[in-house]
Amino acid sequence: MKHVTSAMAIAAGIVTSLAFGTAQAADEYAGYDRFDVRAAHRSMPVAASIWYPAGTHIYRAPVGRSSIWKSTDAYIGAAIEAGKHPLVLLSHGSGGNMDAIGWLSSQLALRGAMVLAVNHPGTTSGDSSPRRTMYLGQRSNDIKAALDQVLDNPEFAPYIDKDQISAVGFSLGGTTVLNLAGMRFDRDAYRDYCDTFQNKAQDCAFYRKGGVDFAHLPDDFAADAYDPRITKTVAIEPGMTYAVNEDSIKAVSNPVLFVRLGIEHGWLASDLSETGSNLLARMENAKMAVFSPADHLTFLAECVPGAVELLEEMEDDPICSDPEGTDRGMIHRQVVDEVAGFLDLR
Repeated sequence: MKHVTSAMAIAAGIVTSLAFGTAQAADEYAGYDRFDVRAAHRSMPVAASIWYPAGTHIYRAPVGRSSIWKSTDAYIGAAIEAGKHPLVLLSHGSGGNMDAIGWLSSQLALRGAMVLAVNHPGTTSGDSSPRRTMYLGQRSNDIKAALDQVLDNPEFAPYIDKDQISAVGFSLGGTTVLNLAGMRFDRDAYRDYCDTFQNKAQDCAFYRKGGVDFAHLPDDFAADAYDPRITKTVAIEPGMTYAVNEDSIKAVSNPVLFVRLGIEHGWLASDLSETGSNLLARMENAKMAVFSPADHLTFLAECVPGAVELLEEMEDDPICSDPEGTDRGMIHRQVVDEVAGFLDLR
């Protein structure tokens, strides 16, 4: 059933200056921890983080603070709330990172989920290359490796409900979670898409600047990354939707929620309607929520005062500038509500 409702980034990390919680209830902040993932397909460990319902008070600190983004406070290393919790796998967009979308992770954790994310090498803040972006299967394998490790970790595994594992991704991360759901991507179709739309397609313009040869994309672009452990999928502003392998659509049995930010200001790659890739209509168990006014970059974290001017001085992309009338914080709250409802969180 299909339903439509209306309604990259600067490197960030955890700040080590601490503010100790005293009067706060334990559930005012989510718990947060980090660890390395050993992945056979990578030459170095992959950085991972996990947000979760906190069972104790402990020191809190801002996660994801930078000169651009507002941070998200968390209880660092707190005990996990007793019980079994749904697990959400989270994949960031091109040039993004796991901490910069802490606004989403923390809110899902406060609603009862454990949220596992990674920094995808080659497409993360400070380490983002258009050419390396074409290796879609590597990103999916980052998530699989992180899931393998956390399910084998005695510090986390006892708290995970293995029957409620979902995947959420934004932009290129949306492509990644669709890949994990069984969708494959066609190299020739993506070449034709970029040949047709040229720089009108924001993704193609970026990749072209990086010297991507659309006629010779790597085999990994078409990887089959299906993971049967994942039972629900949320793709927020996904990329590569014009390049979906038609036969692979039938392999997607999970319920899928698409989230689109804006219509008139929307990015071409994320147009799933009949005016774009028409992917929504070709799927059996998918629905879409649309929130406006907004655009693709509205998903990014809220920005600190003066960030717009700083970006202008740096001649950087306008990642803090939304369409007129947009309330980024309100859009974030709507996205959280939609995603939490779809995942049956409390």
